[in-house]
Amino acid sequence: MGSERMEMRKRQMSVQQESAVAGGAAVPAGQAQTGHNPRASNACCFCWCCCCSCSWNEDRDDRNRKGSYDVKEGTPDCEECPKPTLDEVRSWGQSFDKLMCCPAGRNAFRQFLRTEFSEENMLFWLACEEFCQETNKGSIEEKARVIYEDYISILSPKEVSLDSRVREAINRNMVEPTSQTFDDAQLQIYTLMQRDSYPRYMNSQAYKNLLNTLSEQSPES
Repeated sequence: MGSERMEMRKRQMSVQQESAVAGGAAVPAGQAQTGHNPRASNACCFCWCCCCSCSWNEDRDDRNRKGSYDVKEGTPDCEECPKPTLDEVRSWGQSFDKLMCCPAGRNAFRQFLRTEFSEENMLFWLACEEFCQETNKGSIEEKARVIYEDYISILSPKEVSLDSRVREAINRNMVEPTSQTFDDAQLQIYTLMQRDSYPRYMNSQAYKNLLNTLSEQSPES
């Protein structure tokens, strides 16, 4: 009997030891489920970083779209202005300055530039006209960046044609932009439109048709 009791005690102790070992082995698994496993923790951090990066990029894209000076997207197709008179349209043929000083003239010329796939010149000029009136430093820096990305960057589909001297000056000035950062570029594009596109517009059927229509509607006719 004594030997049988001793044997039973040994078996009980063996079972208890096995249970304790099994319980201890289960602890790391439980810890892994609660996030104490290093790999699980790293995976969570990686996913969090990726999600935040994606969200930040989406927010940045939204800001760029909202700040864009592309007049063709999200804004009226043309400037708001009254219908031009016959005298105004005739004055456009006298000089490019008179055409550009008239909102209706800019609208008509811009529509012509669109047919020549050079509307970005007018869009850039209009953006610079608005930009040079800005006085808030924070707004100047933000708008300068948008104009640069839209019309100066070689990666932009709306890049305007500028010589290397003007482009390099802009690149230097973008470190600390001012309301005069694009003055030379605006003048260069203005001159380009005056010498290149303006003569063709004066000889275009669009301008002639506008003149004829207003002439027929004029009480003098």
